[in-house]
Amino acid sequence: MPTQDAIASLQKQFPGKVGQAHEFRGESTVEIDRDLIRATAAHLKNDLGYNFLVDISSIDHFGDEPRYEVVYEFCALGGPNDQAHLRVKIKVSEDDPSADSIVPVYQGADWHEREIFDMMGLKFNGHPDLRRILMWEGYPFHPLRKDFPLEGLPSDLPGEEGFSRRAPMEGGPYVALPADKPPAIGDAPTTIREPRANPAEH
Repeated sequence: MPTQDAIASLQKQFPGKVGQAHEFRGESTVEIDRDLIRATAAHLKNDLGYNFLVDISSIDHFGDEPRYEVVYEFCALGGPNDQAHLRVKIKVSEDDPSADSIVPVYQGADWHEREIFDMMGLKFNGHPDLRRILMWEGYPFHPLRKDFPLEGLPSDLPGEEGFSRRAPMEGGPYVALPADKPPAIGDAPTTIREPRANPAEH
């Protein structure tokens, strides 16, 4: 189903719960009530042909309320509307940082939701295995929140191997050193790149 028809179908299916669509550079975005995300995903997949979940990401609007936003990218593959794309957004409050999991509808949501849980601290109700995926279990912080400092925060887990220290900012391992002067057009970059976590073997 074409994107605009899909949006109209959502607005008809969930009257008063779906916002106006916004289009930018050929991509359409619609905001829905948080509590409808699983039902919306099921309608998109089962009734409208959006059979592929491309991505789920999250945004921290630190200082605003609702503080968080979760962004879903749905795509229809195959058929007369091959590669039709629809972006769906929900707002999530800082007081209740949770939303329903869509893993029961799209199995591919599994690791996306786990990453958001890990790095942003949002919970997904009904997720079959909601645990950290990048940071270790017991790590007390969520590094993608805007109030998490760039140099990190120290942490210790007694009896476990999980710990962290602040990273030095000036000349530290995760910050490129400033160049003496901007490179001329055609010159190779002169800044020191961030080191690889796992350097390739030669």
